[in-house]
Amino acid sequence: MFRAIRPVLLLLLVAIPAVVLRLTGTHPPAAASIAIFGLAVVAASFVLAWAAEAAEMDISGGLAIALLAVIAVLPEYAVDLYFAHTAGSNPDYVQYAAANMTGSNRLLLGLGWSVVVLISLYVASRRSGRTVKALVLESGYRRELGFLAVAGVVAFVIPLTGQIHLVLGVLLLAFFAFYLYRAATADHDDEPDLIGPAATIGALPQLQRRILVTAMFLVSAGVILAAAEPFADSLVAGGQTLGIDQFLLVQWLAPLASEAPEFIVAILFAWRGKGAAALGLLISAKVNQWTLLIGSLPIAYGIGGGGAALHLDGRQIEEFLLTATQTLLGIAILLNLRFPRWAAFTLLGLFAVQFAVPGQTGRYVISAIYLLLAIGAAVHNRKQLIPTVTAPFRRTPEVAEDRELVEV
Repeated sequence: MFRAIRPVLLLLLVAIPAVVLRLTGTHPPAAASIAIFGLAVVAASFVLAWAAEAAEMDISGGLAIALLAVIAVLPEYAVDLYFAHTAGSNPDYVQYAAANMTGSNRLLLGLGWSVVVLISLYVASRRSGRTVKALVLESGYRRELGFLAVAGVVAFVIPLTGQIHLVLGVLLLAFFAFYLYRAATADHDDEPDLIGPAATIGALPQLQRRILVTAMFLVSAGVILAAAEPFADSLVAGGQTLGIDQFLLVQWLAPLASEAPEFIVAILFAWRGKGAAALGLLISAKVNQWTLLIGSLPIAYGIGGGGAALHLDGRQIEEFLLTATQTLLGIAILLNLRFPRWAAFTLLGLFAVQFAVPGQTGRYVISAIYLLLAIGAAVHNRKQLIPTVTAPFRRTPEVAEDRELVEV
């Protein structure tokens, strides 16, 4: 038992200073607050991720999918929804809600997808003794990609209208509910494939495992909710103190903290030769971001005292356009369920270039590049376009094929 809880206890020890500061109402300098509360979010996110994975041993079917989908995104959403809620009474915070969302979204695809594919291809090449140039997914992943395609195209409504309206939010939440329903009614016969501390916890006797997992859920969720507000505020204050663009600090540092566990789990899957599962995990995360996260923002904004629409300024519109076109390219590349090495390097390179060419012109140029490449990839994979877009709405799934990493 102690072996199972040892890494959990070590991480919770890291979070104790943040909890103490929050309970006592102490406000350290901005830089110290970023470190203390940021570490608490990261530590609690890992505990939450391990609990969610271990829970797969006891929760089956649709309940597991619904519960784990919401739990997995809690760290990221706690920060972003705080920004949106605060924006209802303080318009200055609107930009931070947009920044956190677009940053986490681009980080997930530009860095996450690319790194997972490149690691998967390296591992496959080393094991097979020949060059493997593409990660190939099973046909069952087409439905996930179809949900992302529909949500990704709908997302262009945001930069075109310059707002995230409550009606759009409700529609996206309804689409997310439909996504969970379709996932719940699909076959889930595979045994959970746990790794690291989650595997140790999952191997405990049933009663001990359930008590421990429940406690991990409650404690980690409590830490995240306690740390989210001061962490978010410290990022804003820290930008002023350190002379760093507050928008950029919120856009990249907060998502790095909240998505670290998800990235590491995906990388570990890829390193173990389960590249398809790793990429599938990150595709599902993108669906959550484009539906559940964006759909929740105008609701949180309204609850915080805002109107029926969360209005965006010029820079936020550019950021959403850049994020939407990047997503479009990722979808277009995967239409034939093959992710080539060149595509991973392209996405990674374009993700890095955005930091070298900041400013309005740079964002529009990179958006145009993403869009042109997406159109080219979609034309090349045009035969799979309609089957992918209609996949979420078809009752009869494609016949699954036994597809592996293959050499192109």
